[in-house]
Amino acid sequence: MKEIDELNIPENAKYTKDHEWARIDGDTAVIGINDYAQDQLGEVVYVELPEIGDSFEKGEEFGTVESVKAVSEIYMPLSGEVTDFNEALADSPELVNSDPYGDGWIIKIKPSDVSEMDQLMDKTAYFAMLKG
Repeated sequence: MKEIDELNIPENAKYTKDHEWARIDGDTAVIGINDYAQDQLGEVVYVELPEIGDSFEKGEEFGTVESVKAVSEIYMPLSGEVTDFNEALADSPELVNSDPYGDGWIIKIKPSDVSEMDQLMDKTAYFAMLKG
């Protein structure tokens, strides 16, 4: 496992205490699990995804990530409606490990309240939480 200082935690995303990330891209939010989460899980073997059109409130479970070690729930960092999901994860769930912020993204949503992004942690606050 990586040391905290070795984690890839980009500046252009915001983070939850449950280790999800969200990044605004136009009028869409891209969501996934971050480098810390994938590192803790180990090799991801399956990702359960919601359907396009499903709506979730901030904090609600929207899917699961299954690894060789465990099954973990994924929670919504923002309220909104699913507009897309990463179809590549069906055949290549390991993308969550190799590129969690790029090819390993999980869903895209139309946020119902973009100001919820302000309640998420930036890189500095997220690292501070990890270090305790």
